[in-house]
Amino acid sequence: MKFIDEAIITVRSGNGGNGCVSFRREKFIPKGGPDGGDGGHGGSVIIRASLRKRTLQQFQFRRIFNAPNGKPGQGKQMTGHSGQDLLIEVPPGTIIANAESGQFIVDLNQPGQETVVAAGGRGGAGNIRFKSSVNRAPRYAKPGEPGQQLKLKLELKLLADVGLVGLPNAGKSTLIRALSAARPKIGAYPFTTLEPSLGVVYPEWGGEPFVVADIPGLITGASQGAGLGIRFLRHIERTRAIVHLIDVSAISIDDPLADYQIIRHELAAYSQSLAAKPQLVVLNKCDLPETQAQADCLKRLLGDMPALTASALTGQGAPAIVSALCQLLSDA
Repeated sequence: MKFIDEAIITVRSGNGGNGCVSFRREKFIPKGGPDGGDGGHGGSVIIRASLRKRTLQQFQFRRIFNAPNGKPGQGKQMTGHSGQDLLIEVPPGTIIANAESGQFIVDLNQPGQETVVAAGGRGGAGNIRFKSSVNRAPRYAKPGEPGQQLKLKLELKLLADVGLVGLPNAGKSTLIRALSAARPKIGAYPFTTLEPSLGVVYPEWGGEPFVVADIPGLITGASQGAGLGIRFLRHIERTRAIVHLIDVSAISIDDPLADYQIIRHELAAYSQSLAAKPQLVVLNKCDLPETQAQADCLKRLLGDMPALTASALTGQGAPAIVSALCQLLSDA
């Protein structure tokens, strides 16, 4: 799979350079005194959120990142070169934690936000730093401080306003095509979508655009790891609203709410806050003549839950869905 949303990497900042023990030696200056310079600082490891990154794909093949060490000091009071900081770019929405202790470090949820995960070691002081009235020729210097080494867990949670959920083949990918310019793969078989897709929706009347995330199909037991659900449920944790897509042509006559309740149960089992988000139900594939009766029945059973009929394939109902989502987001 190309969509990588978890990674464990090891980062190590650079050691500080050692201080130098040196004495000034020039003609006609027999007692020049100490002139050993300081060591350079080691490079730090910085992680920054960048819009140039969409996944954690880069960490699939490279998992160890070392910042350069600082150079030792030299005579004539010359300070050693400091190691250059190592910058690692990740997509916005990446959570960083200590992989060994599980301790949360930072949530990089804004483009340009950055954090120093491993500070470089400070350079050691040269012997000129220890010169005093009672110690005019110090013959010692400080070693550089060691860098830090950490094992980090990176977890990506996509940033979207609306999460699109439903059973496999409910028509989520087709709907996101109808609402936005996104072009996810479409097929007449379960689990066509193997990775989340993002689409930007621009209301025709010039309202504020919003981002919709198409989440791969959920099935019974998704919250415990069945199917692809557990892998991608995290990507709708940040959404402000959820669109629950139901294939009206596939609902059971004996239990019309079964498909709806399966998804609701999995959302609640994964996170109560996820299940409590504002929700819009979209009854899909209503362009088929035989589905109108099922759609009307399902609307009655849903009661006060907002529900719209649509056909993602023909685009029927798309403007009404966009309008309802704009209202839902403004109220959220």
